Amino acid sequence: MKRLYERDLTRLIQEIEAFPSDEALWEIRGGVTNAAGNLVLHLEGNLREFIGRQLGGVPYQREREKEFSTRGLSRAELAARIAGVREIVPGVIERLSADELAQVYPQNVLGVDLTTHQFVVHLYGHLNWHLGQIDYLRRVMTGDGALKLQGL
Repeated sequence: MKRLYERDLTRLIQEIEAFPSDEALWEIRGGVTNAAGNLVLHLEGNLREFIGRQLGGVPYQREREKEFSTRGLSRAELAARIAGVREIVPGVIERLSADELAQVYPQNVLGVDLTTHQFVVHLYGHLNWHLGQIDYLRRVMTGDGALKLQGL
């Protein structure tokens, strides 16, 4: 799992940097309710809270409502925030023992008890769901196709 998180957080940074302008990250198109910038902030909050803080003990105070109300951060600011997440999350996952992964995750987030392993897999799916949305929004705005991903 560590390697998959590293890869896709790198992809997220590349997507952020591929937007044509800082302003484009905050545009909404075609019935979409969340701008790409807000999806990035949501992914940051989600991963810092559920993996960084709860599993890794990394101090963090999540303000979920701000993930969807904040506007105007630059591409560089958002990329730096995700780079910070990329520094934390894979290491936390790598340090989890088989016993820790088999235990019930410390918070019932989805209304059912899941093992830590199941929840980490769920969070990876969540990351990719929003990564795909961000990619699609960028493509719609720019007319460009898929990025040639570097360093993966």
